[in-house]
Amino acid sequence: MTGNGGTPGFLRVLAVDDEPPALDELAYHLRTDPRVARLHTAGDATEALRVLRDDEVDVIFLDIRMPGLDGMELARVLRQFARPPAIVFVTAYDDGAADAFDLGATDYVRKPVRAERLAEALRRVVGSRVLPSHPAALARAEEDPTIPVELAGSTRMLPRSAVRWVEAQGDYARLHTTEGSHLVRVSLATLADRWADAGFVRIHRSYLVQLRLIAELRLVNSGYVVVVDDAELPVSRRHTRELKDKLVRAAKQEWSR
Repeated sequence: MTGNGGTPGFLRVLAVDDEPPALDELAYHLRTDPRVARLHTAGDATEALRVLRDDEVDVIFLDIRMPGLDGMELARVLRQFARPPAIVFVTAYDDGAADAFDLGATDYVRKPVRAERLAEALRRVVGSRVLPSHPAALARAEEDPTIPVELAGSTRMLPRSAVRWVEAQGDYARLHTTEGSHLVRVSLATLADRWADAGFVRIHRSYLVQLRLIAELRLVNSGYVVVVDDAELPVSRRHTRELKDKLVRAAKQEWSR
């Protein structure tokens, strides 16, 4: 276990990596960040669990490919904790991003690690975790989960609230935001199931839309389209009646306020 001396931090951090040079570099960057109050290190999942048995941590910076219990398997164990720590995966590979989304990871950082990228990950942790001085943070995180997307050569966690509509592209989905779009390795059907409670509705086999953002339902030729921002998206016949009912219910709820 290591610490950062008299730095007035508030995060309790555990760094886990089976490669000593990588762990040393990760620990060095974390130790110099003023938000880190206490830093533990572990060389594998077994040692990490021993640390967690003896001390609480707010966030784990976790390598994925390790011998024995790997990072993904350890993350699944951590989800069973009464108060699980936030998880930031730190890896040289990008093929675990979809699984990171499934596990509710706060961030996904690529190796080699950079100080500014770790600082961004810590900012995300502070914004999404219940800390002694942030009692409402976990509720906000549960209301607005994130999904890993590729941006400028790195993997970032995009808040669900930023997504306006989703377009199917084979087994992938393209998330459309006000600033652009992101292709993710998650199917439209999976997102439709997971995001239904957040107001996303299926309007077509290829489109999922945030209901509250629909500005107009318009009849065009023999079918309907919805208008979201400046986009016109087709509504299939099988989804038309259900969409109309949901729009009416949403309008009634708005009027009754």
